[in-house]
Amino acid sequence: MRFLVATRSMDPDKAAKMFVDWQKWRASMVPPTGIPELEVKDELEFRKICLQGPTKSGHPLMLVITSKHFPSKDQNNLSQFVVYVLDKTIASGIKGKEVGDEKLAGVIDLANITYKNLDARGLITGFQFLQSYYPERLAKCYILHMPGFFVAVWKFVCRFLEKATQEKIVIVTDEEEQRKFEEDIGADALPEEYGGRAKLSSSQQSKMFFFLRLLQ
Repeated sequence: MRFLVATRSMDPDKAAKMFVDWQKWRASMVPPTGIPELEVKDELEFRKICLQGPTKSGHPLMLVITSKHFPSKDQNNLSQFVVYVLDKTIASGIKGKEVGDEKLAGVIDLANITYKNLDARGLITGFQFLQSYYPERLAKCYILHMPGFFVAVWKFVCRFLEKATQEKIVIVTDEEEQRKFEEDIGADALPEEYGGRAKLSSSQQSKMFFFLRLLQ
């Protein structure tokens, strides 16, 4: 059903092709038991991904702290890490009951980033994987604290995003958008640093990675 919806026209032939392409990609990219943690442990050690939630709508919340991210020179390793994070985030929302419509919410926090954190390729890879191999998994993505120098980077990234994907992305730039963002996510899922009541700390992040290992 997700592949049908992703065609925007409920075209079974297009959906079938997408599904076959997904099967081939999954078989070549991901082992039957998922990406092993050992394969992405170097990326995990930066603690740049936090798993919060569920949101008010019941979606798992993936928070990306970009100031802790440094571009990888290994494209394959980057791809593995993207798949690992997406799989674990989705698994935390499904809880063993896959019915075809589980979605995730994302927050990309650009606060305190410098040029050494810029990774247009990483952003493009993440969104393109969502578009091609995780259709209809993204409920909403919020981008916070976008600095002026990042605007040109974002315009470049958008050239690789489908219209349907761009429509799910909200760049929070004023108080009204911040209020709507906090309301949509919900205070119980949103960390205190972002206007909510949830805790976000090194200890919580350690628990998050332990939780991800349990889902392996």
